[in-house]
Amino acid sequence: MSLSDCRGIPVSYGNPDAIKALEEAHLCTMTFFGDPISMITKTLEEHPDFVMGHCFKAAWLTQTLETRIYRRMLSSLEAAEALWDKANERERGHIKAVRAWVDGDFFAAVQHWEAVLTRYPLDLLALQLVHLADVLLGDVVGQRDCVARVFALWDEDMPGYEFVLGFYSFGLEENSDYLQAEEMGRLSLAIRPDNPYAVHSVSHVMEMQGRQAGGISFMRERAPSWSRSHFANHLWWHLSLFHLDVGQVDRVLDIYDNNLRTQNQTADKYEELDAAALLWRLKLLGVDVGDRWTSLADKWEPSAEDTLYAFNDVHAMMTFVSDGRTEAAQRLLNANERYIGHATDANVAMSREIGLPFCLALQDFEQENYGSCVDRLLAVRYMTHRLGGSHAQRDIIGWTLLEAALRARRFDLALALANERCALKKTSVQNWTYVARAHKGLGHVNRAARAEARALSLTTG
Repeated sequence: MSLSDCRGIPVSYGNPDAIKALEEAHLCTMTFFGDPISMITKTLEEHPDFVMGHCFKAAWLTQTLETRIYRRMLSSLEAAEALWDKANERERGHIKAVRAWVDGDFFAAVQHWEAVLTRYPLDLLALQLVHLADVLLGDVVGQRDCVARVFALWDEDMPGYEFVLGFYSFGLEENSDYLQAEEMGRLSLAIRPDNPYAVHSVSHVMEMQGRQAGGISFMRERAPSWSRSHFANHLWWHLSLFHLDVGQVDRVLDIYDNNLRTQNQTADKYEELDAAALLWRLKLLGVDVGDRWTSLADKWEPSAEDTLYAFNDVHAMMTFVSDGRTEAAQRLLNANERYIGHATDANVAMSREIGLPFCLALQDFEQENYGSCVDRLLAVRYMTHRLGGSHAQRDIIGWTLLEAALRARRFDLALALANERCALKKTSVQNWTYVARAHKGLGHVNRAARAEARALSLTTG
C-alpha cells in the first residue's frame, strides 16, 4: 500500500506514522531547529524499508559538504538503492540525485532533483535541495528560478508555503530584485515569525541596499527567535556586517567573542566559515584581533587537505596565513594542485578557476606581495560566483582586491574600485574611507577631505 505526504506527493511506503515522522524531520531542516538526522535515523530503525526516509537522510547530508559525513551519506544512499524495486518514480529521482552527488557530479544531482520537481512541483524537499545546492554551487539565477517554476502552483493553504516564500525571497535578492525579495521575506515572517531563512533573506536585502540602521534594528528585534536556531551563527555574522559597515568595530568584536567564537573544537564548518570571514574583514581594516586567529586555525587545520569544496578551502587559507601557519597553508595549496591535476568532480572547476587563485592571493596579501595579489584577483573578479555562497559572502574577494590595490600604491585602480563600491552602497563608512584613501594617494587633497567627511557623517557610535 502506498500513501501520500501532507502535500499529496506519493510515498511508496504504506505506514502513515513513518510518513508523519519524515515530515517532522524535514520541518527541522527548514526551521533550523532540532536534529533531523537523529530523528529520521530513529524512524528508519523502526521502518528499515522506508525508501523516502533513506532518501531524505542521504539528501540532507549532501548539504554538509564535509568529508566527515561521507560514509554516513553513502550508507544511507546504499540503503535507498537496495530498495530501488520498491521505490516510486519520485523516490528514484531522489536516489539518482544523491548518487550523482556522491560521485562528485553536483550539477547532475541538481538536474535530477529538478526533474523530480518538474514532475512533482509540490515536492518541498526537492525544491529545498535544488535551491540550497544552487547556493553552494554559485548558480545565482537558479536559486530564483527553481522557485519561480513552481511558485504559481503553491498557495498559502499548503503546508510549508512560508518556506517556499523564504526560498523565493533569497533567490530574488541574489538577483537584485530587492523590492519583491523583501516583500516575499516579510510575508514568510508574517506566517511564521521564527523562520530563520526568511530573516536571512531580508537581512541580505538590507545589506545589499546599505540599510545598516534598519538592518541592526530588524535583526536585534527578531533575535529572541532566530538566536535559538541552528542558523544563529550565520545570522550573527550578518548582524556584524551591519555594525562593521558603520564603523562599530567594538560591537563586531563583541559579536565575534560572544556568538561566533566557539570555545571547543567543532566539526561544524558553517561556524568556522563565518568566523574566518569576519576576522579577515577586520584584518583588511587593520584591526588587531589578538589570539582569535590561533584558536580558529586550530579548528581548520585538520581539514587542510580536504579539497572537497573550494569555498571551505579559501576560508581555511585565511586562518592559516593570518596565524603564520606556513606549513598548513602549503599543504592546502599542494593538495589543491594535486586535486586539480587529476580529479574530475564538479568542485574541480570551482577550485581551478576561483578557489586556488584566491588562496594564492591570500598568501600574497599576508606576505605583502600586494601587486601579485591584485593581479590574481583582477583576473577572476567577474567569475567569483563560481566559488559558491552569496553576494555578501563573496564580497570579501572584492574587498581584498581593493585593499591590496591601495597597499600596492595602485591608487588609480583603487579609486575605480572604491567608486564602484560606493555606487552600489553609498551608506558604507568603509567604502567612503576607501575613496578617501585612494584620492589621498593620488594627491587629490580636497576630494579626499570630502570623502572623509562623508565617511565621518555615516559613522554611528
